[in-house]
Amino acid sequence: MSLLVFTFTTLAHADTTAANLRAAAEQAVRTQYGTTGNRVVIVPTALNPRLHLAACPHALQTRLPLRQGVPSRVAVAVSCPGTPGWSIQVPVQMQVFRNVLVTSHPMARGDIPAPGDVHTEERDVARLGYGYIESLDQILGHSLSRPLIAGVVLEPGDFNGRETVHSGEEVDLVAQLGGIEVRTRGMALDGGDTGARLRVRNDNSGRIINGVVIGEGQVKALP
Repeated sequence: MSLLVFTFTTLAHADTTAANLRAAAEQAVRTQYGTTGNRVVIVPTALNPRLHLAACPHALQTRLPLRQGVPSRVAVAVSCPGTPGWSIQVPVQMQVFRNVLVTSHPMARGDIPAPGDVHTEERDVARLGYGYIESLDQILGHSLSRPLIAGVVLEPGDFNGRETVHSGEEVDLVAQLGGIEVRTRGMALDGGDTGARLRVRNDNSGRIINGVVIGEGQVKALP
């Protein structure tokens, strides 16, 4: 069942005009989407200026569904409670601006964004259907799954899982030999999070070993 948000607007006891309806609907949208960090801009939507509904002796009631994400357009139900009462759908088009992370220069697949690689810009998140990133803390240790040009909004889908071992990094290579744990140094040829399989070049023998990441900078050799 949809969750609904109710807000109330008091009007004088006169015929309810298109301007009254629009004002009530827009206020409901600002209340729901004007949270901390958001800047809501209403795009004017014309209603029939000849629209008049019976005077409402009560506070007008507005209702809109609580959705995932932020839509660019929403239909607000504006109604007069009581008997006989009335209800009408009022469309509201909006922009919701918020500071999001944007690439400062082209980035390659496998790069892990650092402070010098990104900056914040105010963008209309109602048009960012694939989501957005607000802070580097949200993607700490995650590498890009595809190359990006400069000036694009970072999206959650742009990233691989968090890498606890990075390609080209020196790691501890752990092996079990006859119940004895043997450790040596090697270079990771791939990157991955804990549990990921990757290849490591043994510094002593030069052999390529298949292993699994068991922690930050640690790889266990597979039999």
